[in-house]
Amino acid sequence: MAVTSPRPPRDTTRAPKRQHRKVCSFCVEKINYIDYKEISRLRRFVSDRGKILPRRVTGTCARHQRPLTTALERARAIALLPYTTETH
Repeated sequence: MAVTSPRPPRDTTRAPKRQHRKVCSFCVEKINYIDYKEISRLRRFVSDRGKILPRRVTGTCARHQRPLTTALERARAIALLPYTTETH
């Protein structure tokens, strides 16, 4: 039977790091309509695998995340953006 040594106690004296809140880029630029033809802007909100990135990653507010999703789906439907990427 193997004998394991007890783990050393964790260092709990450090305070947790606070990350600053991400700001919605559409609110900052005062964009009301998200155009599905602006591929350069839409690519920032898609992962390298072609998935739509969540709000917690991009910092987009809920008011703009919904039309952003619609714009990305429209751009995919008319083949401006791929549904997935080719992987090997």
